[in-house]
Parts: sequence; structure tokens; C-alpha cells
Amino acid sequence: MKKTMKAADAPGKDLPKIPVELIDHFVTGPMSAEAVMAASQAFKKALIERALGAELTHHLGYAPGAARPDTGPLRIEVPRDRAGSFEPVLVGRHERRFTGFDDKIIALYARGMTVREIQGFMAEQYGSEVSAELISTVTEEVMAEVQAWQGRPLEPMYPVVFFDALRVKIRDEGQVRNKAIYLALAVLPDGTRDVLGLWIEQTEGAKFWLKVFNDLKTRGVGDILIAVTDGLKGIGEALEAVFPQAALQTCIVHLLRNSLSFAGWKERKLLAAALRPIYTAVSAEAALAELEAFERGPWGQKFPMIGPAWRRAWERVTPFFAYPPAVRRLIYTTNAIESLNSQLRKVIKTRGHFPSDDAATKLLWLALRNITAEHGRSVREWREVMKQLAIAYGERFSPVAA
Repeated sequence: MKKTMKAADAPGKDLPKIPVELIDHFVTGPMSAEAVMAASQAFKKALIERALGAELTHHLGYAPGAARPDTGPLRIEVPRDRAGSFEPVLVGRHERRFTGFDDKIIALYARGMTVREIQGFMAEQYGSEVSAELISTVTEEVMAEVQAWQGRPLEPMYPVVFFDALRVKIRDEGQVRNKAIYLALAVLPDGTRDVLGLWIEQTEGAKFWLKVFNDLKTRGVGDILIAVTDGLKGIGEALEAVFPQAALQTCIVHLLRNSLSFAGWKERKLLAAALRPIYTAVSAEAALAELEAFERGPWGQKFPMIGPAWRRAWERVTPFFAYPPAVRRLIYTTNAIESLNSQLRKVIKTRGHFPSDDAATKLLWLALRNITAEHGRSVREWREVMKQLAIAYGERFSPVAA
């Protein structure tokens, strides 16, 4: 079936009209594809030089220069005044590419495209051959911004910080290894969210987490009220050493998922209903009584491994019961940071592996910059959560001025 093009989709609708006389000058008969490309390049060259000349309305004089527009290399004549005080805007001094050219490469890289895919895209869309060295040079310039972001000053207090990890393959000492990239997603006193940093490590443990928390401390963090994790090894000991007043809360949803994994699909709904009274109890004491009742009941007898699993994590489950429902809804799951990791996985899924830690950090930071652009909104029911935290923590919680 033939598609009908809408008026809004008609090609050239928003393009300026070219005088017929000018077209007649270029088109004197049938033209090959090469002739059309040569004519368009010649016209673009003249247009750039005329635009630069317009910038020189308060200056006079001309000198040769070179630039690389989006559609390939062109030799252009850049105007210059005798005193050398003219500063072009369209193509700056000593520049070889338009400013937007680098931005396009970085935008494509941030969306997970490989160097080869970027080369193909630029050749197809703009007729420009871009070398792998140029792409690496352009993206490498981002590392200075990454380092500045990783070392930026932080808030003195964070009400809630979620910690989680995703696995990536990175070449290290000639071998491709599975490494974990750890992220810290914080809820600020005004209810907005911010990624505090990312850290790469092959194995986790108290020593690694001590380095992470000391990094946060050095950057200005004085207190964390609640840290929410999914059973990350060694995090408890390190958190207590650096932020001794912080409460460590394990993810209730992960604990529930692990419990349901022992049952078949047909049984999971009923098993979840049997576990629900535990994590919806009004207090830690009542929750422990519900856990004991579950262990004595038919589901606890059928799956005797579930009860001990909850008991092993009980010390990090119980802080949950000290909070009212509004705070519980915020901290009972690490879904907020898991959603972030899920978006990052979409970006890196086309990569077999990264050549270095810096390469992985660079891409993930660019992806985070795009993803977190929407983090301006406060978390749900934050006003209620803020009031409850202010009551629970007193002077430790310092809300922002309205």
C-alpha cells in the first residue's frame, strides 16, 4: 500500500528557497551523482566564506585557513583584519571542525554506538569519512569532565543513598575480566536525586567499600541517614567505620524475590501472600512473630530454606520497621537504582568488552548525563517522607529552605 506523505513531512518544507538563476548556473544538463555532490560542496564552501565575511563587518582583510564541515573536508578562505583582532564565531581560529561536529560524535557515543557504527553513520548521513583516531580524540576530551564530576563537592547530608552494581567485561592486563561498576544514587534533602559517583572493582569487600565511603567523606559528605543495598559484601563493616550513625537497610524486595525463587511459577503468588505479613508488620517484634508463624506453617514446612534466609538478613531487615509507611515505601526496594542500571545496560549491551576502565567510565558517564537530565523531580510523597525523617532524626536531618 502506497503511503501518503503529510504536508508536515514534505522534504524541504523548512529549507530556504534557492533562486532559480543560481540553480540554472549549476545545472546546465543531466548531472551524475558525483557532479551533484561537487556542486553542493562548492556552494557550501562559498556559503561558509560569505558567512565568515559577514562576521567581519567591523573588520577588513582576508587570509587563508582550513575547516572540516559536517559533509567532508573543504579548503576555505577565512577573513582576517590587519591587527589580528577579529575572532570568527562560525569557525573559530585554528579550528578544523564545526563545534557541532564534536557534539554529534559524543551524542552518538553516549547512546552506545561503537566507533565503527559512528563511522558508518557519519558516512551515510553526512558523506564524511571520520577516522577512528578522530572519534577517540573527541571522546577522550570527555575524561576531564568525568574526573571533575567524580571529584566534585557533595552535600553534607543525604537522607537516603542506594548502592548497587552492574557487571561489564573490561580488558585488564591482556585478559578480559568481569568487573563490577558500583553506583551510588542519593536522595537529596529536597527530594531530588543525584548519582554521587561510580567505582570499578573486580571484587567487592570491606576494603573496597572503605575506599568508596572515604571518597564520599573526603568530598564533603558528613552523614548518611539510611543506606539501602542488596546484600553487597563488606558494605556493613565499611559503612559503620566511616558513617557509624548510618542505618543499613537490605532490600526487602530482593529478599522476597530470593524466597520466591524456591517455588514454581504456580505457587509463587500464594507463597508471596504467606510472606506478606512479615514485611508489613507494624514493628520488628510483630514481624519476628510473623516469621516464626510462617516457619511453623505449611509454606515454611514445604520450603524450610526460606525462614533461615530471612533470619540471616534479619539484622539489616529490622531498621525498616522503625519507619512509618511513607518512608518504608521509599526504602523497601532498590528499584530506583536498578532502573538506572537497566538503562545503562541498554547502552552497553552492544559492546563485547571495553579496552580499559577509563573507556567504560567514559561511556557510562555520558549515558548517566543523558539519563539523569530527568532527575529534577522530587521522589513521590517526599513532603510526607521529609516530615517523618525530621521527626525521626532530629538535628541530623537538615531540610532545604522552601
